[in-house]
Amino acid sequence: MWAVTAVTFLVVGSVILILEHRLNDEFRGSPRNQFITIIWFSFSTLFFAHRKNTASTLGRMVLVIWLFVVLIIQKSYTASLTSFLTVEQLSSSIKGIESLITSTVPIGYQVGSYAEKYLTEELNIPQAWLKPLKSPEEYADALQRRKVAAVVDEQPYVDKFLSRYCQFSVAGQQFTKSGWGFAFKRDSPLALDMSTALLELSEDGKLQNITEYWLTSKTSCKLKTALNESDRLKIDNFIGLFLICGVACILALIIYFSVMLYQFQRHLPQTEPSTNSSSHSVRLKTFLSFVDKKENITKHPCPTVL
Repeated sequence: MWAVTAVTFLVVGSVILILEHRLNDEFRGSPRNQFITIIWFSFSTLFFAHRKNTASTLGRMVLVIWLFVVLIIQKSYTASLTSFLTVEQLSSSIKGIESLITSTVPIGYQVGSYAEKYLTEELNIPQAWLKPLKSPEEYADALQRRKVAAVVDEQPYVDKFLSRYCQFSVAGQQFTKSGWGFAFKRDSPLALDMSTALLELSEDGKLQNITEYWLTSKTSCKLKTALNESDRLKIDNFIGLFLICGVACILALIIYFSVMLYQFQRHLPQTEPSTNSSSHSVRLKTFLSFVDKKENITKHPCPTVL
């Protein structure tokens, strides 16, 4: 989208330069100055800060249409950005575990997990604020119906829950009381074998593959991604505006060169017709010189009555 918009800026600037070249001194000069004029004039229209005046009717027509396109693009992106930032700010007031401690909102936890004891004994959260939940479905229902402001659970269960319900997310930094582990009898031969196997899985990358296979987003996450993609502004949203601008530029150039060709034929000295290729090249150079020539606009003084 941005690439197409940038190219369109340059194309419109080039078209206006061609239309204004014979009439407007601000669009004349060396090739380097003309290139700088195209860049500056094109991108200054993005902020409606262009100060170069257009003298030709065709140039004004193209400029008005292009400014209309720029206005629509600006308003669309502003509305999209505002909507995105507003949704991000209003999605949740919970920023982490500190928000839960200082607030009085209901908190969900998994029945049978140590989360209840951790919240009440170590974080000193009143039992009345806690709501027991039994399954991921109850997690989703309680969050959607705002029965709880957040759910506190162990990281693997949270990852598994998020793989099914992508509309939710983790707030704040992860906090843990202790890590996961396997308990064996003292001097059990399985302890060394399990540790070795886990290290091998971790070094080979298989442990990460297992985690991604079981705890990554599936169909629902793909659906959410597709919905997010559909909300973004794409080139398809503005294809009609770009087509209108392109057609206006093409028509303006056709009219301009038709007028130039007509004037060139009127002012061209009458010569004998020739089919020599060199004469065609000379004629082309003469036409380009005629197009590049500054057209003097004479203004007749208004008659006055004495």
